[in-house]
Amino acid sequence: MTGRLSIVGLGPGAPGLMAPDAQAALAQATDILGYQPYVARIPARPGLRLHPSDNREELDRARHAIALAQGGARVVVVSSGDPGVFAMAAAVFEALESVPTAEPPRIEVIPGITAMLAAAARCGAPLGHDFCAINLSDNLKPAGVIAHRIRHAALGGFAMGFYNPRSPARPDGFARALAVLRETCEPERIVIFARAVSTPEEAITVTTLAEAREDMADMRTVVLIGNPQTRRVGGWTYTPRSWAGA
Repeated sequence: MTGRLSIVGLGPGAPGLMAPDAQAALAQATDILGYQPYVARIPARPGLRLHPSDNREELDRARHAIALAQGGARVVVVSSGDPGVFAMAAAVFEALESVPTAEPPRIEVIPGITAMLAAAARCGAPLGHDFCAINLSDNLKPAGVIAHRIRHAALGGFAMGFYNPRSPARPDGFARALAVLRETCEPERIVIFARAVSTPEEAITVTTLAEAREDMADMRTVVLIGNPQTRRVGGWTYTPRSWAGA
């Protein structure tokens, strides 16, 4: 008997920012798999099996989830934010390529509010024009690729959202990103550090590229880089929808 595999985004942290469809999938689940801190957000209940695992076990976690669903379980794989943004949805489909498909499980991807959008909403509308998201972790791609993408996004006039900027295992990655930005952007470019948005530990700092420091970010921080026209009005930061001179 084939079960169901739901890939769910828990949102940025506050329960009210989790999609109703995600809440429904969690309520119906027999098994929940995910990175330990995300699984810890799920309340225990009778009949629910929790399978927390380490952060670098995405493919093993995905294969386990597929196998459980093929055996008839109602499985939910959880990510923070949105499962399709640097998260578990891609890992599940990558794992699906290497498992028997005679009886594949039913799969659904349930979106969530990703950290970049939650941070932008807290600050106003810094992503009001064209923007991109870049994962600064070099665990799965070379540091040179990250620098290349940052440089060309800056030259293209994009606002940017940086995920996974700095960790104890990667203390220098965000410093390298700042160095690339300072080669290509003006010192007054707005930089937003948004940590643990929507949780009791939330902290927002709005500064400039000239004043930004590498130690202002950690793994719970998403960093937003404005475009050349991003500016402040009152206590808000926004990027105009139109381009100057258009």
